[in-house]
Amino acid sequence: MTTTATTTRATTSTVGALIRTGVIATVVASAATMAVAAAGHAAGISLDMGGASIPVSGFGTLTAVFSLIGVAIAALLSRFARRPRRAFVRTTVVLTALSLVPDVIADAGTATKALLMLTHLVAAAIVIPAVARRLAA
Repeated sequence: MTTTATTTRATTSTVGALIRTGVIATVVASAATMAVAAAGHAAGISLDMGGASIPVSGFGTLTAVFSLIGVAIAALLSRFARRPRRAFVRTTVVLTALSLVPDVIADAGTATKALLMLTHLVAAAIVIPAVARRLAA
C-alpha cells in the first residue's frame, strides 16, 4: 500500500515537471520564432503568404499552440508508452517534418518559405529536447 502511494506521488511530480518544462520551452520557442521572423523581415524577407501578411506575433501564437499540443502528447506517452522518450522523439520529429509540407507548397516566395521552415525547425530544436529530457528512457 505504501509503495502504491509513493509511486503515485512520483508519477504526479514527474508529470508536473514535464508540464512545467514544456511550458517554459514553449515560451522560449515562441519568443525565438518571433525573433527569427522579425529578423528575417528586417533583413528584407517578405512575410506575405497568399497575398496576406503574417504578423510576427502570429509566429509566437502558433508556436505556442503546437508546442503545447506536443507537451500533451508527451504527457500521454509518459503514461501509456513503454519507452516514452523514444516514442516522443520519433513522433515529434515526424510531425516536425510534416509541418514543413505546407510551407513548401505555400503561395509565397522562396525566401519566405525558407523563413517559415526555419521557424518550425527553431521551435522543434528548443521544445523536443527539453521535453524529451523529462521523459523516461
